[in-house]
This record gives sequence, structure tokens and C-alpha cells, in this order.
Amino acid sequence: MNYQNVLSLLGGLALFLFGMNLMGESLKKQASGRLKNVWSSLTTSTVKGFFLGLVVTIVVQSSSATTVMVVGFVNSGFMTLQQSVGVIMGANLGASITSWILATSQFEGTSIFILQFFRPSFFMPILAFIGVLYYVFLGKGKKKDLGLILLGVSVLLYGMEAMSDAVAPLAEMESFKNLMVKFSNPFLGLFVGTAITAAIQSSGASVGILQALSTTGAISYGTAIPIVMGQNIGTCITAMISSVGATKNAKRAAWIHLYFNVIAAVVLLGIYILISNLISIPFLSRAAGPVGIAVVHTAFKLTALTLWAPFSKQLVTLAVKTVPDAKSEEKIEVLDERLLDTPSIALDRCREATNNMAVLACDTLATSLDLLSNYTEKVGNTIREGEEEVDHYEDMLGTYLVKLSGRDMTEADSHEVTKLLHMIGDFERISDHAVNILETAQEIADKGLAFSAEATVELDTMTRAVLEILNMTLTAFTTDDLALALHVEPLEQTVDYLKSAIKKRHVQRLQRNECTIEMGFILADILTNLERVSDHCSNVALCMLEIAQDSLEMHEYQQKIRDNDISNYNRTYDEYMEKYKLPERGENAKQALAEGTKTAPAEA
Repeated sequence: MNYQNVLSLLGGLALFLFGMNLMGESLKKQASGRLKNVWSSLTTSTVKGFFLGLVVTIVVQSSSATTVMVVGFVNSGFMTLQQSVGVIMGANLGASITSWILATSQFEGTSIFILQFFRPSFFMPILAFIGVLYYVFLGKGKKKDLGLILLGVSVLLYGMEAMSDAVAPLAEMESFKNLMVKFSNPFLGLFVGTAITAAIQSSGASVGILQALSTTGAISYGTAIPIVMGQNIGTCITAMISSVGATKNAKRAAWIHLYFNVIAAVVLLGIYILISNLISIPFLSRAAGPVGIAVVHTAFKLTALTLWAPFSKQLVTLAVKTVPDAKSEEKIEVLDERLLDTPSIALDRCREATNNMAVLACDTLATSLDLLSNYTEKVGNTIREGEEEVDHYEDMLGTYLVKLSGRDMTEADSHEVTKLLHMIGDFERISDHAVNILETAQEIADKGLAFSAEATVELDTMTRAVLEILNMTLTAFTTDDLALALHVEPLEQTVDYLKSAIKKRHVQRLQRNECTIEMGFILADILTNLERVSDHCSNVALCMLEIAQDSLEMHEYQQKIRDNDISNYNRTYDEYMEKYKLPERGENAKQALAEGTKTAPAEA
């Protein structure tokens, strides 16, 4: 084998690995939404988990990627340890599909007419041409991703052919044949398969290399079987590495994957050695081609699955004993960086975390408003703790979303990331205003101050309006209700009017010596905080509508909403103005106060 063959082998290997990576990444991106829906259907059923792992692995073309996702899900609390068992089993079987794709090279030179169409030399140029057309000429989005998938398959198969051609001279080399004879030693074959797969962290790539070498005719079934067993052990290295620093259950999920393959390999290798030593099996000395390697690979997966299927609970027990319970309580990280490799899944977790942040921020604000009339230090401390937790959410989500934005994802997912990055700041500011109102409530309680009857009614009116816009915004965001989001802006304009009108009324009371300057400052602080809360609600709703319209010019879009449907906007605005109409001054205000205090403000 001369240096030109060596260079061809290296070039073919590079194309093979690149094609496999390109195909896998493009498939993940193309199946983004579907993957998210598939994962969300997960139940406690091991059987359903098995099919879930099978489907996801076939889609992403990597059992390692699936098991790393499993570790990430268990680490973030999305999946239980028992649920992970079925998924891991399905992932192991799903990995065999790659070997069958690569086995098509066996059809070269066949005389069977129908198999001619499965030859790489027949369909590879067609796939490459269609892939280039989609990638270059047919725009962006899903069509471009489909082009990358087709190009990935083409490059993968071209690399496979290049490797097969490069190693062809090895068939005539006695040294290579002697080396393959040594690998027929089961323990050496097991070690080689494990080492190579662990080094390149891909059982699909490792099996592909073995299939390429098998085209020389120098690899017998007796040599291939132990190597394939070792390859299934070596693929566990990725999940084991990913579990470093994870929770105990995430570590246990990685150990389940390792035990599934190691114990199956040891048991089956023992049976293989025993039978081959007791009985002469001519089949083992026959040359194994690419299809034969795929059969051996799939047979091992199915046998291991059959072996472990009745003992899934025992597999969990073994993993629990290997990784005992921690002495101190572990903190579950909702946003696991292992999930960044699957952006659609990572984004789904971001959305859930942002929902939690939004609920907490709105609850904190609503609670702070209750303190204006009934201050307690215990509730005040709860509000401060809530604000600190919201701050933590913002820091955590901001960092994670920035990392996620750098990943390759669909246009829809990219818009969702942008939306969340814009919104988390508004939810954080709402919790800040809750603390501001808390401090004002504390000042009122400490100094024994009180608002006038008219000011109390006016403030109650604005508070109810703000609680409604808060509740409306939270519901629109958590349910992605764009129709409801359209109602936020006219209510925000109503709150703006209330702030201005109440301030004017306060000045009139000052002129009549019905109110103190000190209470005026306190009232102004409360009104400012309430008005700014409604502004942040408006920002959230407008951002939802903007992203849906593929726009990010907030003020321009705000005006566009008013101009495009001025009649509906004005009608909704008038309804809110009537609903939150300020009472008349004097006796009417006292009557309104008596009626208004009977009803507690609505909760956000």
C-alpha cells in the first residue's frame, strides 16, 4: 500500500466523518419541531420510551446524541431515571440503521436488476445534484436544510467508497491478512473495537470503517463479531463524558447505557467463545462484507435488547448502587448545556423556564400591591426572595439563550430565541417594581400614613387596571395567545391616562389643603411604578406580535397596530376607559370608596 493509497484513505475517512456529521446535524435541524413533539409524548411506559429512543436515533443518526440528550433530560428533571431505560434501549437499536445505509456499497457489481438502483454509484450523484439545487437555488429554511441532508448522505457514501478503494490493495498484502488473523482473538477484537469507537466517539463511524475494510475480503465473521461487540461498548464513552458534573440521576442514566452494552457484550462474548471452542463453525471463517457487518451489528443490538428487556428495573437498581444517593440535596438545573446540541429541545426548556419566571414576577407584583393596605414583614421578605429568584432566572436564561443563539437552528426557533431574550428583561423589571412598591408600603406602615378617601378609590381603580393587564399579559405569553396580546396595548393606554388624571386630581387636593405633600410624593411613586409595570406588559405583548410578523421595530409596530385596525383599537380602548372610569369627587367618591372596599383586587 503506497503513500497515494494512504492519502486517499485519509481523504476518504475525512469525507466520511464530515458527511456523517453534516447529515446528522441537518437531520436534527430539519426535524426540530417534530423532535420536540416526539419527546413531549414520553410516558412512564418503557415500551413507548423504547420506540421514542428508536425514532429519535434514526432521525439524528447517532445513538450517542440520543443518550447525551437523555442525560441532559434526566439532569434537568424533565425525565425520570426509569423513563430513560426504554429510551436508551431504543437508541441502541436505532444506531444500526447507519450500517445498513453504508451496506449499499455491497450492491456494486451485482447482477440483480432491482439492486442496481441501490448502488451508491447510481443514486449518489443524483442525491448530490438535487442537494446542491436545494441548497444553492431554492432559498432558505427547510429546503436548504433538506439540501444539506442530501449532500451529507452523498459525501458520506463518497467517503465510504474512497476508503474502500484506498484499502483495496490491502487484500493482496500478507501482513494485513496476518494482522486480521490476530484480531480474530476475541479479547483483542473486543479491545480494538472499544478503543477505536471511544477515540472517534461514534459507533456509526467505527462500523463504517470496519465495513470499508471488509471490502478487502480479509475480515472474517470470526474477526468481525468481537470487534462489533467492542464498538458497542466504545460508543458509551460520549454519554459517560457528558455526565461529568451532572446530578446523580444523570450519572446513573449514563451508567445504564454503559451496563446495557458492557454486560451484553461480556455475556454474548462468553457464549461465542464457548460455542466456537466446542463446535467447529465454518461460517466464522467466511469473509464478511459490508452487508454481513450490518447483519452482525444489528444482530448484537437485537440480542442485547432481548437479554435486557425483562430486567429494566434491575438495570436501574444496578445504576443506583453504582452511584449512591448524595449526602446533600442536589439542585436540578432546568437549562442543561448538554441540550444545546439539540436546539429545539433546549429552546423548549428555555420557554418553560421563562414561563416560570413570568409567573413568579407577576405573583410578586400582585402580592406587593396587597401590602399597600396590609403590610407585614413576613410577606415583604417573600417579595424580596421572589425578586432575587427572578434576577437569577434572568441571568441564567440570558446566558443560556445567548449560547443557544449561536447554534444552527430553524428560522422559527431563531425568532423564538430573539423573543425570549427581549422579554426576560421586562419580566425582571416587573419584579423590581414589586420591591419598589414594597418599600413604599413599608414607609406608609412605619410612619402611620394614610391616603385620603378620594385618593384611595383612585389608586384602587388604577391597581385593578394594572392587575388586569398583568394577568392578561401573563396569560397571552404562557399560552402564546396573539389575539389576547392585541388587548394589552389599549389597556396600557388606559393606565397611562389614569396616571395622568390621578396626578391632576392630587394637585387639586393639594390646592384645597385636602392632602399633604409627603403623601403626594408617595402617591407619585406608586403611580410611576404601576405605569411602568403596564409599559413592560405592553413590551411583552408587542414583542409577541412583532416576532409573529417578523419585525423588531417596537415603536413602529406599536403605531402600525393602531393604524391598521383603528376602529377595533378605539373600541377596546373606550371599553377599558369606561371600565376603569374614575369616580366623581366629593360625596360620589365617598360612596365609591364604600363600595370599592367590599371587593378585593383581582390576583394576577
